[in-house]
Amino acid sequence: MLLGIDTSGAVSVAVARGALDGTAPEILTVHGDERSRHHDEVLLSLVDEAMEAVGVQRSDLTGIVVGRGPGPFTGLRVGLVVARSIAGVLGIPLHGLSSLDALAHQALATADVSPATVGVALDARRREVYHARYRRDEGGTVTRTSEPAVDLPAEVSAELTACDLLVGSGTAIYPELLPATVEMAHVDAGHLILAAAQLAGQGIDLSSTEPMYLREPDAAKPTARKSALGR
Repeated sequence: MLLGIDTSGAVSVAVARGALDGTAPEILTVHGDERSRHHDEVLLSLVDEAMEAVGVQRSDLTGIVVGRGPGPFTGLRVGLVVARSIAGVLGIPLHGLSSLDALAHQALATADVSPATVGVALDARRREVYHARYRRDEGGTVTRTSEPAVDLPAEVSAELTACDLLVGSGTAIYPELLPATVEMAHVDAGHLILAAAQLAGQGIDLSSTEPMYLREPDAAKPTARKSALGR
């Protein structure tokens, strides 16, 4: 049994039957919460609810897949800490992949033509978007064609709108520059697991669970101590 967790935007948890061996796991249930600022309050309860819904105990888990972002710092930390804690206690493998990769696979699962391209744009706040582009070939293999980055929407509008599909939470915030072709704002943890299985089958290393922040935190530590007298 596999547990999937993504907190790159909304909170999503999935339980699947199978393994990351190149075959598609069977997604048994997906539970989510659309609120973007309550990850620490809802994640553990969603994990328990999802597992209870399909009659699975934590001792039944053989692996965990977690989204590495990019996304809000606090949200990503909550998801990664919970995933690492459960995997550590159970002594099972923990796999990580970019949430952009997962959303691209999710979007391409809806495309009825191949080859197809997809652009993903996630809200990065500060009037910016996290983005990347992907292509699915005739054999069904999905390849990332541009590395994850963070930019102003106007700077990446042309390359992202040139894709067959454009998805992600950034499209709802900047519809004039990044018009969505499919209403798909956040990662579904079921597709996170499916994407991980496909990537693992291609020999992609998913051992890193380091958060993909792409930029410095909003609240940075001061580089020098300020004088109480203002000097």
